[in-house]
Amino acid sequence: MRDALEARILAAHADGDGAALVTLYSEAAEAAGTSGAAAFFLTQAYVFALEAGLPEARPLRARLVAMGCEE
Repeated sequence: MRDALEARILAAHADGDGAALVTLYSEAAEAAGTSGAAAFFLTQAYVFALEAGLPEARPLRARLVAMGCEE
């Protein structure tokens, strides 16, 4: 993961900004070098979307299902 993206993720965690974490972890998934890393970051985005009650949860879950990581 790029250092700048990692710093933004850490700052969003420190701020408790769940919506930003959904966006940032989704961005990290797009930049991931392996499907395993992408699945990890998408899972994080999905969890934060669920916790915040955001509509992004549904498409994130669909992506995880398509990857074989969720049923």
